[in-house]
Amino acid sequence: MTETQTTPDAERCGGSVVETPLGEQDAAELARVLAALADPVRLRLLSLVAARDEVCSCDLEGPLARSQSTVSHHTKVLADAGLIVGDRRGRWVWWRVDPTRLAAVRAALGG
Repeated sequence: MTETQTTPDAERCGGSVVETPLGEQDAAELARVLAALADPVRLRLLSLVAARDEVCSCDLEGPLARSQSTVSHHTKVLADAGLIVGDRRGRWVWWRVDPTRLAAVRAALGG
């Protein structure tokens, strides 16, 4: 995620959507993050990454039963939403969940 993109965080959102109405920009950003999660493969992928401290892209193909190019597409969507962060090491990218971003999404949803 680049510095110019906005991120919903607990302080900026001012609470959960069930407690405080979202502003237009916060609603658009939260919708973008939720759209990234609105796919069963991406939900499974996020779950696989979250279950470990970090995971190599090469270790996601088997459990997801998807090709490397498909895994790359889905990791890119999750990374663009700020939910996972990648670190390239040689041929592969190692992924980890951004706990701050995940906590902000949980807080925005009232969880």
